[in-house]
Amino acid sequence: MMTDRQRRFRAEYQAQISPWYNGLVHVGVMYAVGITALAWCLMQLQNATWEWLLVIPVFLFSNLFEWWIHKYVMHRLVDVFALRAIYDRHTRQHHQYFTDGEMTVDSTREFRIIFFPWRAMATFMAFGTPFALLLGWAVNPNAGYILMVTIIGQYLIYETFHYCCHVHENAFVRHMPFVNTIRRHHTAHHNQGLMMERNMNLTFPIADWLMGTSDLNRGLLGHIFNGYSERHVKPELQPARDKHGSRGLQAVQ
Repeated sequence: MMTDRQRRFRAEYQAQISPWYNGLVHVGVMYAVGITALAWCLMQLQNATWEWLLVIPVFLFSNLFEWWIHKYVMHRLVDVFALRAIYDRHTRQHHQYFTDGEMTVDSTREFRIIFFPWRAMATFMAFGTPFALLLGWAVNPNAGYILMVTIIGQYLIYETFHYCCHVHENAFVRHMPFVNTIRRHHTAHHNQGLMMERNMNLTFPIADWLMGTSDLNRGLLGHIFNGYSERHVKPELQPARDKHGSRGLQAVQ
């Protein structure tokens, strides 16, 4: 199901990966740092009660931010060095490496094209720290630590779900709620006729439903628990899918 163009791009990309790169080390360090940071924040909590309600607005904001940065940074060329690099890595590399015709990897060396570099987690943690400090000062320390727990947890969920979107079909990804939903959702996003405007969420398609950028015509719960079903795909999107190929979508049904 892979085109010759995609096959050539993959070969060229893999040839440029440093011989020192180790996908398991890449992923292991990322999760080790993330889980350690989560554990440290949780250990600082002192009899937290109502502060846990802060998880809801922070989670929803993170979901909307995930949608925004995907749509307006990863898929829009902004001629600023760091933002241009994100665009190049995502639109010009990730979306050439993976299409809805072939979404999977065969080796751990290919983790480089799935997972963000280590600096991404550090950036998100650094971005959240001032808000956590402000919240800790304005409310109490528990509130600040719970903010950081939610931000770090959401980042790790993002990376985990994205990985699940690019592995070969197995019983876990097919039947696990939320994972099967985002796997189909993300496969549709990798259709080159849809990728600039549709299915920008990579965890839970809440913002896509809210902003009208989903490829499905369903309510919120229908989006979240859609799984692999394609019964509710918007008919007006079919011409773009047919033109640019939807073999991957058919394969996961």
